[in-house]
Amino acid sequence: MPSSHTPSALVVAFDDDHAVANAGLALTATLTERLGVEAVVDELVDLGDRPGAHRPGRKVLTLLHAMVAGGDAIDDADVLRTGRTQEVLGHRVMAPSTLGTFLRSFTFGHIRQLDRVAETLLARAWAAGAGPGTQELTMDVDSTVCEVHGHAKGGAAYGYTHRLGYHPLLASRADTGELLHLRMRTGSANTARGAERFVNELAGRVRRAGAAGPLTLRGDSGFWSGKVLDACRRHGIRFSITVRQTKLVKAAIAAIGEDAWTDIDDPDRGAAQVAETALAGKAGGRLIVRRTRLVGAQATLWPDWRHHAFVTDRAGTAVALDVDHRRHAVVEMGQAHCPCERRWLSRGRVA
Repeated sequence: MPSSHTPSALVVAFDDDHAVANAGLALTATLTERLGVEAVVDELVDLGDRPGAHRPGRKVLTLLHAMVAGGDAIDDADVLRTGRTQEVLGHRVMAPSTLGTFLRSFTFGHIRQLDRVAETLLARAWAAGAGPGTQELTMDVDSTVCEVHGHAKGGAAYGYTHRLGYHPLLASRADTGELLHLRMRTGSANTARGAERFVNELAGRVRRAGAAGPLTLRGDSGFWSGKVLDACRRHGIRFSITVRQTKLVKAAIAAIGEDAWTDIDDPDRGAAQVAETALAGKAGGRLIVRRTRLVGAQATLWPDWRHHAFVTDRAGTAVALDVDHRRHAVVEMGQAHCPCERRWLSRGRVA
């Protein structure tokens, strides 16, 4: 293979019309090459004199490509060393034992270095045409639980799931699903811990990356607090955040007159209606309430109205805002299991 080979210059040809295993790696390799992932990691990640510190870029690339190929543990990175796969990827593939040594050398501070890598690559990708530009950017924020196993996992703890793991915060772009920001937290962290700082960091990151248009943030009740809403207001971010059923919220809902409710089409839940009121205080704003109940033969199972409410400062009708807010459930479903992180952290024996 010529020394000048690059993934973007690769021509894929087949003498068989059937599927080829892991052929999609060529696309990933082209993207990582054009973004300069290896050089960025080598520049920004410094493990000092720790084991595995040399050439971190090719180690990160090996991990990325192994996960894309469906790797279920660090040992599965060996799939990249079969045949001429290494030539297609355009970088030297590192051995699983080397990857384990590399990952075990990371402290929390080194993880923050990877955070800088992620922001740099996001800015490069958006500058190449993948960014929102001046269009509105809707960001979905949530937390997830990444289960791990073993007794040498730094920061792993038992949380509300009663399983050993981590409890990171994540933010994703609503229209593409791409990850915008991630903040690692111990497994026992309260759902709302660090939420305000996370929003501050998220706002700065997307602006530096090139998002020049309006920003909107959607979140669940873990992000409902006066501090988070104040952070949104400081950064000019419109918000749509689920509220908890506190006494104040229940009182506001109870005060809504029966003539204020509008029927909506919600066939999976029976009868459904939406209404609007206001919630006072720093954690308040427009309070959009959706209520549902079973009808017909199933009504005896749950005859009463069930309420779901969120606060927002966005323009639009209550019905339209309710529909949009419910799309946040997509990110919750996508982050519920966090499979790549769970597999590699639990079975890879990474401290």
